[in-house]
Amino acid sequence: MGSLSIWHWLIVLAIVILIFGTKKLRNAGGDIGSAVKNFKQSMKEGEENAPKTAEQLAQDNKTTSESREREQSRN
Repeated sequence: MGSLSIWHWLIVLAIVILIFGTKKLRNAGGDIGSAVKNFKQSMKEGEENAPKTAEQLAQDNKTTSESREREQSRN
């Protein structure tokens, strides 16, 4: 009695479809999908703009100094 079988869920789904209609459910699904997409895009932009860690700064400095040494050896 504690767990719901597949038949219980199908009845609940049928009632929800009858109450809201398929068009409203489809629109709600599209709205949720676009909200998730926008959220993911914002997270990616936030990671790009985030301050660098000490390790990333050290790596950047190492790369910069190596490129300077190459440039000086060419001249």
